[in-house]
Amino acid sequence: MAETLLAVTVDGQTVQVVPGSSVVAAVAQAARVAKTGVVTRRSVSGELRGPLCGMGVCQECRVTIDGVRHRLACQTLCAEGMTVCTGRTES
Repeated sequence: MAETLLAVTVDGQTVQVVPGSSVVAAVAQAARVAKTGVVTRRSVSGELRGPLCGMGVCQECRVTIDGVRHRLACQTLCAEGMTVCTGRTES
C-alpha cells in the first residue's frame, strides 16, 4: 500500500513529503524543484544562509512555520498543510 504524502508549502511552493520528514527536508525538496540552493534564513548582513549541522546546534536552519518565527527546521516535523517561510525572499 502506498504511503500518504503530506502537502507542505515552502515560500509559496507546495511540495509533497513523506510523514516523519523534517521541515528542512521539505525546504530541500522545494529547492530541488526550483533548481536553487537550500536557503533557510538571511544573516544580519542580508546574506543567504542554509542548514549546517542538522541537529539544532548551529541555529542556521531557523524558519517561520505557520507564522511562528525562529523555528528550527531540522528539529521540526512536517504536518499536513504547514506553511514555511524561509529567508530566500526579503519580507
